[in-house]
Amino acid sequence: MQVVAEAVGTFILMFCICGIIASTQTTSGEVGLLEYAATAGLTVIVVIFSIGSISGAHVNPAVTLAFAIFGHFPWPRVPLYIFAQTFGSTTATYAGKFIYNLKSDLVLTRPLQGCASAFWVELIATFVIMFLVASLTHQAQSVGHLAGFVVGSAIGLAVLITGPVSGGSMNPARSMGAAIVSWNFNDIWIYITAPTIGAVGGALLFQFLKTQHRPCSSLTSPNTSLFHQSLDFRAT
Repeated sequence: MQVVAEAVGTFILMFCICGIIASTQTTSGEVGLLEYAATAGLTVIVVIFSIGSISGAHVNPAVTLAFAIFGHFPWPRVPLYIFAQTFGSTTATYAGKFIYNLKSDLVLTRPLQGCASAFWVELIATFVIMFLVASLTHQAQSVGHLAGFVVGSAIGLAVLITGPVSGGSMNPARSMGAAIVSWNFNDIWIYITAPTIGAVGGALLFQFLKTQHRPCSSLTSPNTSLFHQSLDFRAT
């Protein structure tokens, strides 16, 4: 059920992205980056509260790998989660293509200011998001359900700053689904490697800072997973 939930969650995320891209197409560009970022952020909030208590609402292979590397997610489930996330993204892109009569190329994430700029902005944005997620996981009891809104807001902000440079992916499944549907894998390596490196780096930095500073408060127990009520990144 956890794997199915990941597929459903990624489907919801990608279908909403297809919807806002279709709106941009039909309104001749009147729906812009701000609306796109808001859609991404709000959809993440919806997904977190929908499937968080079931699967942890990773909906991102980079997040899954980062949690697995640092022992917060079982390795045997990593391939299943990544497959489910990619499957959900691909089927959502197919659905968006036929429902909205959307050209699949429009859903692709492409470097808009060169490959190097796209790589670094994707890496840095995912680094920041994962650092935030790791921090929220660490202090889940004190943050509680607010964490869903915090993560969604962070995603929206990240899309705003990455959109003009890379298209604002930060999610290998999001980019891979569109690449599979359009069968265009140009520069896909950027959207697989950069978010993965960024997510692992963000988790690594927080892990390092946490070991250097251990607060006395029981509210920040390192054994607490994010949104125990609505999210469980350990998914055990």
